[in-house]
Amino acid sequence: MKIRQLEAFRAVMLHQTVTLASEKLHISQPATTRLLADLESSIGFSLFDRVKGRLHPTVEAEALFKEVQRSLIGVDRIARAADEIRDLRRGTLQIAAAPALSLAFLPHAITEYLKIRPEADISLALHSSRSIVDMVIGQRCDVGLVVLSMSRTSPNGQKLLSAMNVCALPTGHKLCALDVIRPSDLAGEPFIAHPRSGELRLQIDALFAEHGVELNVRTECQISHSICSFVEAGAGVAVMDAITAWGYKGTGVVFRAFQPALMTDFALLTPPQRPAPLLLQSFITHVREFAQTKIGTELIRL
Repeated sequence: MKIRQLEAFRAVMLHQTVTLASEKLHISQPATTRLLADLESSIGFSLFDRVKGRLHPTVEAEALFKEVQRSLIGVDRIARAADEIRDLRRGTLQIAAAPALSLAFLPHAITEYLKIRPEADISLALHSSRSIVDMVIGQRCDVGLVVLSMSRTSPNGQKLLSAMNVCALPTGHKLCALDVIRPSDLAGEPFIAHPRSGELRLQIDALFAEHGVELNVRTECQISHSICSFVEAGAGVAVMDAITAWGYKGTGVVFRAFQPALMTDFALLTPPQRPAPLLLQSFITHVREFAQTKIGTELIRL
């Protein structure tokens, strides 16, 4: 007994003629007739009485039809699920992301994505970039989104996007009168910095040294969102990525353009020896477009 035989039987029961059943199954009438004959041979009893060229279901056929309907509904459900997975209407995606992305930006981006892919199942976990690299290698997530320069693509890593850095100032600070903040403007200002081991901190230190400005670092903090809170509390000024600035909702911080241009690179990493989910590329395309639409093409580079 094969599923195709049962499908032919169900089609004939529902449409009452071999002609209509064949059209629904997209096969020839002889093929449908052969499937019915093979099914009858397999089960050992007749399903139809043939009277004047027409098929009339037997009592046994009516009893069998109820079970076939029940079984094939499950098969249909599986087929629909396969179609949805292929068409990206369904699927799972486990994301591990650095705080700069996961505290505000990704929740908004994922929510917008689920409006067009409501059947998708997406989970988001917040970890440091170093921990995420370990998670990706250990295949404990489908994709890792990290603060990491990725100048060249590789099979398991590529650039996600780059965000321009901006200057964060407490509301009412004298520098709020400027449209663009430069290193010389921050000379002597209490500065809230990222940890010395971080790539952005190294870039900032090098840039300020190049302009002959010594940073007056008062506090160090690993998470950019928390640095914004320090600024809002009046602890000092800071330089951070535009994604964090966009997501920060505190009213006590003013963001200004910072020159010379300083970029923070975000990369996406996928586990080695593990095929990427079909949903992933669609989601990454959405994230990039969302960033440029919501934050602006002048602040986001792909």
